[in-house]
Amino acid sequence: MNSEIRNLDLWPDGALKIEWVRHHMPLLSGLEAEFRTEKPFSGCRIALSVHLEAKTAYLCKVLAAGGAEMYVTGSNPLSTQDDVAAALVHDGLNVFAWHGATPEEYEAHIRRVLEIGPNVIIDDGGDLVALMHAEYRDLLPGVIGGCEETTTGILRLLAMNRAKKLEFPMMLVNNADCKHLFDNRYGTGQSVWDGINRTTNLIVAGKTVVVAGYGWCGKGVAMRAKGLGAKVVVTEVDPVKAMEAVMDGFSVMPMAQAAREGDLFVTVTGCSGVITREHFLAMKDGAICCNAGHFDVEVDVAGLREMAVEAAPARHNIMGYRLENGHKIYVIAEGRLVNLAAGDGHPAEIMDMSFAIQALSARYLVQHRTLPRKAGEMVHDVPREIDEEVARRKLAYWGCAIDTLTPEQHRYLFG
Repeated sequence: MNSEIRNLDLWPDGALKIEWVRHHMPLLSGLEAEFRTEKPFSGCRIALSVHLEAKTAYLCKVLAAGGAEMYVTGSNPLSTQDDVAAALVHDGLNVFAWHGATPEEYEAHIRRVLEIGPNVIIDDGGDLVALMHAEYRDLLPGVIGGCEETTTGILRLLAMNRAKKLEFPMMLVNNADCKHLFDNRYGTGQSVWDGINRTTNLIVAGKTVVVAGYGWCGKGVAMRAKGLGAKVVVTEVDPVKAMEAVMDGFSVMPMAQAAREGDLFVTVTGCSGVITREHFLAMKDGAICCNAGHFDVEVDVAGLREMAVEAAPARHNIMGYRLENGHKIYVIAEGRLVNLAAGDGHPAEIMDMSFAIQALSARYLVQHRTLPRKAGEMVHDVPREIDEEVARRKLAYWGCAIDTLTPEQHRYLFG
């Protein structure tokens, strides 16, 4: 077996976590049974880089049940759970990841899952695809295609595709309705506050929460902050999204102004340099900053560290930085994804839908391995039938039924 993990002896705790989510992920459970019979991935090597916790581990086991030879790593050094990694290795999967990996170790682990020559890539943020094109070009012809989980990763893919540098088909999983409408909004909305609350042990009610970015993730974070009793301020660069925030009942202002008003800041933009030195200097004493975007570049933690006259841990997973003006600014989880670096990620029921989309999209790629490989046309939306299949399965699990168009209604609408 070919793996690099912290400690195989941790596997029993990881197995319990995986078993717990399995009982709360009925869509994946159903697919596991189907895949075990159909073996759609027989003979395929799948390289996967997703936040390595229990729900991801169960997706890996479902794909393995379908005949895939799995090579697994994490997509963030602080979101990997060592006991879960050990449980996958115990079950015969190949895993290269550990919690707290240095940048060099993180990249080395990504290389290990690419060196095997994957046929299918499942990515979260685009690191696998980017490195594959940069340094493993001799292996590109063996890649049938891949699936991308996140908004950030899709932006990277679209840029590669426009430049005609993307050389195999990629399914834009995050754009599927059963992914972004639920995972990004309800999943991020809950898991961000799970991570903040468990780490700070402070009340949200009565505080002013600044949410930077009002995409689907930002909408969820703001909605849950409002539900917890906070006054919510939104910062945006998109005038239409800013207008949405106003009509949803939130204050909208530039970050330079919001910095003076906020008690707790959550960045959810997918961009860089959202909270910078000028903003830190304007913040209240005791302001708390965290990030819910994929990369740790939204809150300028390096800049804060340089301008601080004192820095010390304030609590587990919280660093305190004292500035020259005497104010102290706190940062949760080093500015990395707060819902995973300080929590367990999205609820299992939410990831059940997202990972069902992933599994069915991967199967679609294998079944349609003759998808055209034309430069500039390598990105593909998830087929509508996959979205609808996931929705129907979820509704059936909930015991919900819906109406069907009569032939007359169908003719009226579509001719």
